[in-house]
Amino acid sequence: MSAETRQVEETVDSILNSYQHDKSLLVSILQDLQAECNYLPKEGLTGVSEGLGIPLSQVYSVATFFKAFSLKPRGRHSIAVCLGTACHVRGAVRILEEVERELGINRGETTQDLKYTLETVNCVGACALGPIIIVDGEYSGQMKTDKVKPLLENYD
Repeated sequence: MSAETRQVEETVDSILNSYQHDKSLLVSILQDLQAECNYLPKEGLTGVSEGLGIPLSQVYSVATFFKAFSLKPRGRHSIAVCLGTACHVRGAVRILEEVERELGINRGETTQDLKYTLETVNCVGACALGPIIIVDGEYSGQMKTDKVKPLLENYD
């Protein structure tokens, strides 16, 4: 057994104990697991299934139903580019393309070093500030292509 697998098992045990192995709290358990591992690893889902005494298919069903959960490793920094109407007409697609060039990934992907995950969103409700990039929950409005690289350098 690898050290990583052992670490995931210990994390799962700790989380399950904190929730007293209560099956009705599966979503909260998965949220905590993802917060610890930055995604939901297969061995973690298996451990949750066994620890709660529920079928693995039920755990996967919940893990794949909610968009907030990820079965693939995610970057330490989450980047979202708004492509809502107001942002779109102000050049959000060019901003997205510039972020993709800078990071060497496409939307929905994570850099190989697990530093960044790039996503798009339809609207963040701050239309007057568009186009907007959100990095780790921090909004950067009125974005221009020449502002992308300096913004990303703040997260190195």
